[in-house]
Amino acid sequence: MRHNKHRASLGVTREHREAMLSNMAASLIEHGRIKTTLTKAKALRPFVEKIITKAKKAAAFEKIDGKLDPRALHLRRLALKDVRNEDAITLLFNEKVSEFTNRAGGYTRIYKLGPRVGDAANMALIEFVKADDQGYKKSKSRKSSKKAAKPAAAEATEAAAPSAEA
Repeated sequence: MRHNKHRASLGVTREHREAMLSNMAASLIEHGRIKTTLTKAKALRPFVEKIITKAKKAAAFEKIDGKLDPRALHLRRLALKDVRNEDAITLLFNEKVSEFTNRAGGYTRIYKLGPRVGDAANMALIEFVKADDQGYKKSKSRKSSKKAAKPAAAEATEAAAPSAEA
């Protein structure tokens, strides 16, 4: 059965898609952020995050032994198989991996930019999230916001009532 086998095909062949994701991942690693279409950014996110996870695991192996562990070398080669840009992989495994050691996931963020002028394709900006970035704060739950709103409304009516009597 082929349940849940669909990935973003992006309207191109498998070879073209692999090359495109590889090039986009290399650009993202080198520059920190890239501007692309929203669909490509959504396809790139899991691709890049899996590579970053390999880099984190390789860094953990290197720290244990103090030298290049064969397991770390294997993970580097697996990442190189996907990205196919040795400079980008070296940069990620040697320098940028330290930015992600304290994060449990969610290494990238996508900002929607709006339609492109030429063909009205939805554009997006995909970037790495810094280790100390907490993101936006979620609003309080509905129940607590309703409870907070009731006393404020009651105070307003009580404050208005004495002034009307006087």
